[in-house]
Amino acid sequence: MSMLTPPGMGGQYRITGDKYPRMRRPRRRGRLVLAVVASVAAIGLIGWGTLQLIDIFTGGSGTSSASGARAGCATRTKTSPTTAARALPRPGQITVNVFNATTRTGLAKETADELKKRGFLIGDVGNATKEYDKKVKGAGVLIGPKTSLDTSLPVVGTQLAGAEHRTDARTGTSVDLVLGDGFTSLADKAAADKALAALTTSAKAASAGGDKKNC
Repeated sequence: MSMLTPPGMGGQYRITGDKYPRMRRPRRRGRLVLAVVASVAAIGLIGWGTLQLIDIFTGGSGTSSASGARAGCATRTKTSPTTAARALPRPGQITVNVFNATTRTGLAKETADELKKRGFLIGDVGNATKEYDKKVKGAGVLIGPKTSLDTSLPVVGTQLAGAEHRTDARTGTSVDLVLGDGFTSLADKAAADKALAALTTSAKAASAGGDKKNC
């Protein structure tokens, strides 16, 4: 009987040979992997939560703030040309040519004298060219270079309500005032000054809005 055969058990239950079964503990590799994954996930959640708290208490500084600052700079850059275009000249910086397109004599000189009293520079004074002579039915037409559409023309326009604004290909900076059949007189000086003040205030507000952001 082999030494491995339990007492009292012989015959067919007899254990023979020089090898015997090895008793191994069940493998726990699956549990170990699961524990590692859970630990990594927990660390990630803790880190994410920490970053969120830092972001809250620092007012959202970091990459998002930098991106916002760059976007603000881009916005200001785009609006700067418009702001520059809205810079209004003073009456003393504008030369006005006054032309009479009506059949009434002396109208251009009278109007030019009044504009001079109100601070405008006066250029040519006389009858309108054939293009406009006896063809202007309204109060008048203001004509200037393209750059004057948002600068000189509105300023002169405060002196004559209802005047039509046009631009042409001229290279100078002077503005033409062509008086039409509907013209009776310039706007009352008090009303004209009020309109000019409102126009200047609006331009300054637009300029301040374009310069709010500093990069």
